[in-house]
Amino acid sequence: MNTRRIREGKATISLSDGIFYNTEMSELRDISVLFIRAIGAKDKRVLDATAATGVRAIRYGLEAKANDITALDMNASAARLAKRNVRMNGLKFEVINTSLQEFANASRKKFDIIDFDPFGSPAPGINDLMRLSEDGTVLMITATDTAVLCGAHEAACVKVYGAKPLHNEMCKEAGIRMLIAYIARVAAGFNFGTQAILSISDKHYMRVFLRLQYGAKNAAASIKGTGLGAFCRQCYSFRFGTGPAPLISPECPKCKGRSEAFGPLWLGRMQDKTFIETMLKLGDAPLVRQALEEPDTMMLFSIPHMTEKLGFSSVSKYKVIEILRAEGYLATKTQFSKEGIKTDADIREVLRAVKKART
Repeated sequence: MNTRRIREGKATISLSDGIFYNTEMSELRDISVLFIRAIGAKDKRVLDATAATGVRAIRYGLEAKANDITALDMNASAARLAKRNVRMNGLKFEVINTSLQEFANASRKKFDIIDFDPFGSPAPGINDLMRLSEDGTVLMITATDTAVLCGAHEAACVKVYGAKPLHNEMCKEAGIRMLIAYIARVAAGFNFGTQAILSISDKHYMRVFLRLQYGAKNAAASIKGTGLGAFCRQCYSFRFGTGPAPLISPECPKCKGRSEAFGPLWLGRMQDKTFIETMLKLGDAPLVRQALEEPDTMMLFSIPHMTEKLGFSSVSKYKVIEILRAEGYLATKTQFSKEGIKTDADIREVLRAVKKART
């Protein structure tokens, strides 16, 4: 088997043919290290549920001072490689050749921090994560099935997440809100409430950082914090109904057009700005800084979509942002769309700013 060594963060690891390692995800691993440094990983029970080369868990040990780590991988070759990499970096922690499901069935240990970065959808593993959690457990969960969450495969989204996606320029924000809502529904079945700390979307993945809070009231509050959305393609307005069974008329109250329903969605905050500020004091990360800067509002506005509706060529999103800020609104670019903005202005004010940006 061919092997080579690379350096990532403070870790030096061997790579082997057939053992998954994605160089492009190193930025996400940087963010995860920064996150658990801000949590404080020393003496915390940390689980890397999808170890592969072991690079994440090793970096948590070296850079976040985690000293109670367990790493899992169902691939025997990957588990052997991860064990070698752990030793090579002077660390001592358990690497187990097993699946998350088998481990959750057999283990009585609970964890303070769980990292779950599977190939594709995380949905099949969420039940198992809950069985390994307790009050205060922090989950770091990645979804790489963004085409499903963004509506390219609507039937798959309905099947996997029990949600109807929004297939347009706002799909990434809708998708990550559907992901959190799905996790919150599963968590509630285990009597956990869900608190979103950090939500990021980039390239082909979505990543959510959540804290579980035990108790029936917390679980019920989380479910009440989800709901359905309705989007009118005629006037570009959104409406939201809160709770497990909201009533939303298919007729848009603003223009009488027919609205498109989507969700269930997480309607609460996606970013804990105070915690994110703590992260950024420890080190910079552009995606995390963007999450801090943009308003945590429902939903983003796509500038090309709006100019197409208005019947003229696109305008600079930065000019629209400048106009809105001059009028006292919060307005920024957004991680969820290259040509979108986030603002606390309503649709009428954004449309007016888009028209003004044309001149």
